[in-house]
Amino acid sequence: MNNHSPLEYPKVTIVTPSLNQGQFIDATIQSVLSQEYPNLEYIIMDGGSSDNTLEILHSYSNRVKWISEKDKGQTTAINKGLRIASGEILAYLNADDLFLPGALAKVAHIFMDNPDAMWVTGRCRIIDENDREVRKLITVYKNLLLCIHNPSLLFITDYISQPATFWRADILGKLGPLEENLHYAMDYEYWLRLNAKFPLVIIPEYLAAFRVHSQSKNTNAGHRDVYINEERIIIERYTKSKLMIALHDLHRWFMTTIYSFFNG
Repeated sequence: MNNHSPLEYPKVTIVTPSLNQGQFIDATIQSVLSQEYPNLEYIIMDGGSSDNTLEILHSYSNRVKWISEKDKGQTTAINKGLRIASGEILAYLNADDLFLPGALAKVAHIFMDNPDAMWVTGRCRIIDENDREVRKLITVYKNLLLCIHNPSLLFITDYISQPATFWRADILGKLGPLEENLHYAMDYEYWLRLNAKFPLVIIPEYLAAFRVHSQSKNTNAGHRDVYINEERIIIERYTKSKLMIALHDLHRWFMTTIYSFFNG
């Protein structure tokens, strides 16, 4: 699996959307650059940050491409980055998340050894603002769902971790970009779009870390109802099964209760 010359490695483009994440973005950038992947393009799309983000980006100008300008939100920023990407393999990493050591090489090997693979995902840890691993039971649960993955199970819940998911650039021509009117569950909608066309390849290793903190969109109680509504709209688009929709709603209620406990 590892008998590949560095010259063979496909070009990987990582896009990071950013807005006022100066507290975390340096660690995010370091987690990408420290991969020492031999064929990397790293693009950061900043939405016009007013904190110390631009100072940090300037310090990396010789190693990353970055643009800072007002945009219409995270999804738009990601799509703008994907449109200028030149890599064969694509992914996006939010400005507070991390890649784990060796992640890009592991992903590249899977794509090189499986030429029919169109998208892959791996395991993902959950960390707090101090890089400590948290919510380990949720991680175990998501890993279990990954192990029993089938196309129908994804209608019930999104167990695919966005920071640990990569796809071939050809996908953009076949399925288009992320849906820009979605602001919370755009990754889930994309996984369902991919799931309908291409089998998922699962890497049983940890590739990334998803950070939860007080300003995270997905952990902010004020955004919860909007997130749930987006998910419901998406599910009803991809399945007409009343049973699947009912199971999704039941699971969402269960997970909302669990997350409410974690969030206090």
